[in-house]
Amino acid sequence: MSKEKQSPDNSRRRVLKGLAGLPFVGGILIGAYAESRKRKLAKRNILEALNINAVRPESTADMSGDPIRVGIIGFGGRGSHLVRLLGYATPSWFQRMKEEENEGAIKAFQEQENLNVKLTGVCDVFDVYAEEAVAAFPGCKRYRNYEEMLESPDIDAVVIATPDHWHAPISIAALQANKHVYVEKPMTHNIRETYALQDAARNSKAVFQVGHQHRQTQSFITARDIIKKKVLGHVSLVQTNTNRNDDNGAWQYDIHEKASPQTIDWDQFLGGAPKIPFNKEHFFRWRKWWAYGSGLSGDLMTHDYDRINCVLEMGMPKYVSASGGIYTHHDGREVPDVFQVAMEYPEFSVGTSRPKGIERGMTFLYSATLGNQFNRSTILMGHDGTMELGNTLTIYADPGSTRYASMIESNLIQPEIPIYSYNPEAEEVDAITSATAKYFADKGLLWTYRDGKRVDSALLHLKEWLGAIRHGTPVSCGIKEGFEEAMSAHMGGLSWKIGRRIEWDATRQEIIALPGEDLDEILLSTQVGEYVMET
Repeated sequence: MSKEKQSPDNSRRRVLKGLAGLPFVGGILIGAYAESRKRKLAKRNILEALNINAVRPESTADMSGDPIRVGIIGFGGRGSHLVRLLGYATPSWFQRMKEEENEGAIKAFQEQENLNVKLTGVCDVFDVYAEEAVAAFPGCKRYRNYEEMLESPDIDAVVIATPDHWHAPISIAALQANKHVYVEKPMTHNIRETYALQDAARNSKAVFQVGHQHRQTQSFITARDIIKKKVLGHVSLVQTNTNRNDDNGAWQYDIHEKASPQTIDWDQFLGGAPKIPFNKEHFFRWRKWWAYGSGLSGDLMTHDYDRINCVLEMGMPKYVSASGGIYTHHDGREVPDVFQVAMEYPEFSVGTSRPKGIERGMTFLYSATLGNQFNRSTILMGHDGTMELGNTLTIYADPGSTRYASMIESNLIQPEIPIYSYNPEAEEVDAITSATAKYFADKGLLWTYRDGKRVDSALLHLKEWLGAIRHGTPVSCGIKEGFEEAMSAHMGGLSWKIGRRIEWDATRQEIIALPGEDLDEILLSTQVGEYVMET
């Protein structure tokens, strides 16, 4: 009996040799095998020519040393999630996960990396939230207001997860007190405080990070390399979308059964917002009103703007135009639930494969509806290729490409078949998977991968912030990126309110106002053009 090793190649050769005796069938299969080998070689050559660096970064920041003492300001839905990523989960959360039979969430929490922080303070105007944190976490003290927390020597850093109208005031005060800041988006609620926060961050030694956790997503990091190597050619159009169709997605959140004037510090919640009588709906569904939230422009468009900005680094748009209205939820809200924004970058370019001067300029489009959840991809459209970007990414060569013209003509590249696909969960760079990721996951807001393991992208973003505090390393979404995010969002809100195109003066670093316009007054008002929104 032969002792020849039965390798896959040996077995394949024997099968083909046997089939060769069958004139018709054998000839077809041998030809198919040769064509398959030819295709694989061509694919390998294409990947080598593209030279894309499919980055698989490692989480190596050293978290050892004394624990960083953190205070949470705003312990609601988002705040409690961030605290869990810091290592602190309440008994009620464990109970809820068990009732929902979500053992996977419990297992993920128990196995997540220890970021070496000590939760020493909580500040929330709702007694139920604050008291639950104090009862659940030994050593966690309740502070009645953020000023009291910032004066405490027991607090090194704060995580701010409040309604939008409190983001900047608390961030500014924290930076002035040399407390490190992690603040949720949007960075600010109006134009004036955007400049004030920029000054505070520049003049403070504390570390400032905006909570755009998608900057940790592997596919976006890889997309940066794709753009750098001009794989797409000149990008002239970017399309991003929000697609939701349920009450939670439309900010129609549950109202807590224990909410009352006795359990909520209503005056503190309002802060600088217009004084109105106690209103539970405004408190729990604050995103529906301009006094506390920023609408689709500040709440969801900022995700899409910043994740494209982290890939293209296009910065501030020259012009912004917006349209839309309240078309799906006539429930008393002020902010639109269908919203479209076009940002124009007349001078922007990532490079070209064509003669210099032919291509210049780009439009960034954002389209949103809270009345339909059909998934629309984020796409970056270039002269040479189109990239679909989510938690995975796929690139198609354009039929009219200059760079790939000869390969398309020789049939080495077929425009309808991807020339590159990246799935960070798979071992092979060119593995193509079906689009099964949910809305948030596709935007890099839920998870990414490190060392082949799925991990919450916000945990990595918090870790980056904590690493910067410990070692002085840079953050990926600091004051520069936050300024661009906030101002672009404000331009979108202004355009919708005023009904005209809004222009940015890059030299003076300001939004251009017409004579007599108070842009902040317009931005925070309920007036839209000549009409007043009914509340």
